[in-house]
Amino acid sequence: MGTTRPVEAVEVRRSSRRRRTVSAYRDANRIVVLIPARFSKAEERRWVAEMVARLDARDARRWAGARASDAALLTRARQLSEQYLDGRAEPATVRWVSNMTTRWGSCTPTDRSIRVSARLRDVPPWVLDYVLVHELAHLLVPGHGVAFWALAMRYPRTERARGYLEGVAATARLDMPGDDPDLGAGWVRGRRVDGSPVPPPGR
Repeated sequence: MGTTRPVEAVEVRRSSRRRRTVSAYRDANRIVVLIPARFSKAEERRWVAEMVARLDARDARRWAGARASDAALLTRARQLSEQYLDGRAEPATVRWVSNMTTRWGSCTPTDRSIRVSARLRDVPPWVLDYVLVHELAHLLVPGHGVAFWALAMRYPRTERARGYLEGVAATARLDMPGDDPDLGAGWVRGRRVDGSPVPPPGR
């Protein structure tokens, strides 16, 4: 299975006040690249590619620490809460667990704890971020209803990450869900075992 980075929307903003400097940042579900107004289309393409690569490299550095310790994982979860949930989800602890075999992650709202399967240590950063955002959303809304998905779908790589997890589970023949990281094996490819549909994300 490949680990190709999912395509994000990129917004290019030209400014006549910029002479040579270029900057970029992530804003919710897009990447914003700021360039001088005088740049040609070729220069724009080159700088967009370079700035996106820099953002990815920065994220990878952040996750190197998160994979190594629970403390760094908690720090990353708090960053994601600020970025996608307006800081409203406030986890007390986030830790790796090795005995989680039927879920990718889980949370306990009463003590604000989040647990993440150690199987996810080697997945791409954007997949791990998705699982964290999913569990953070559960600190605010229980279940998988409309209100929950309105929060979880703020993470722009949700659909790609869900597909990636499904592929991991299928390849390793794990009895784990690909679309909802904290649900058991009763939920498969968007439907419950009784045939009823999963609540549509974002609706």
